[in-house]
Amino acid sequence: MKPIALTGIKPTGNPHIGNYLGMYRPALDLMENYQGMYFVADYHALTTMRDAQKLRDLVYEVAASWLALGLDPEKAIFFRQSDIPEIPEFAWILACFTSKGLLNRAHAYKDAVDTNLANNHDPDEGINSGLFYYPVLMAADILLYGSAVVPVGLDQKQHIEITRDIAEAFNRSYGNVLTVPEGIIQESVKKVPGLDGRKMSKSYDNVIPIFATEKQVRKQVMRIVTDSKRPEDPKDPEGDNLFSLLQFFAAPDRLEEIRQLYVNGGAAYGDLKKELAALILDEFAEPREKFNALIADKAKLDQILNDGAQKARAIAKPVLAKTRKVTGID
Repeated sequence: MKPIALTGIKPTGNPHIGNYLGMYRPALDLMENYQGMYFVADYHALTTMRDAQKLRDLVYEVAASWLALGLDPEKAIFFRQSDIPEIPEFAWILACFTSKGLLNRAHAYKDAVDTNLANNHDPDEGINSGLFYYPVLMAADILLYGSAVVPVGLDQKQHIEITRDIAEAFNRSYGNVLTVPEGIIQESVKKVPGLDGRKMSKSYDNVIPIFATEKQVRKQVMRIVTDSKRPEDPKDPEGDNLFSLLQFFAAPDRLEEIRQLYVNGGAAYGDLKKELAALILDEFAEPREKFNALIADKAKLDQILNDGAQKARAIAKPVLAKTRKVTGID
């Protein structure tokens, strides 16, 4: 079998183009040289999710999104994290080789503590153990399948570093049992700008959703923040978030024409926003149809995820068995 490239995504609802450009597309491209493994990280969602039905619905949305955007379950292994009972046991084993200091330095936990301190609250107020333990569960997701590479965004680079630290700590005690993975960050998609120029993120409410209605997509694109320059005024395309988004969707020849309009004058922001909206709608027209069909057939989604879980467990069981044996708990 080819070396494994593993990608997981939390079920957080309708994906946006930042998700697609920064994670979906790079992860799917890896299937040419790797055995792709993709999973819906529903255990991870429990750190914040308290609505059971909403979580179930979001899992289906993520599953339909992957399939609509090009994941082939005949070639890739696609599954739901919670369908792998080996994960919790393996995570506990890894936790016993993970220093508390390492988890203290994890960005998500540090940010939560810093927010509490800034508001004069107890440093751990409202922080559940799942948030603190999150990097260990992520390490289990990666190491249980002997993953060779993991495509991540720049903001998740630390998770790979922590996973590597945990694997190396285990291997120092028992030999080369666990594969130490590499993180892959595509330079061209480190940051996809949102409507306001910040990183595209649902937390900033600055996203362009992929599977929204045509009206919603056009409305979001028209919200892109621009300066007050007139169409005839020269403009600098570098650092302009509208131009940055056009770079991902416009054909090279057309993009150069737009660049010249910026530099020499003639770039009308309203017209370019309409052009960008049309490009995005065209790019995702077929995936949108597939998504709508899949989300209406949850039995099919369940079957695909269940089949993928059986394939994933076939890879996971020998790894867990080996760690049990070397640690003496077999």
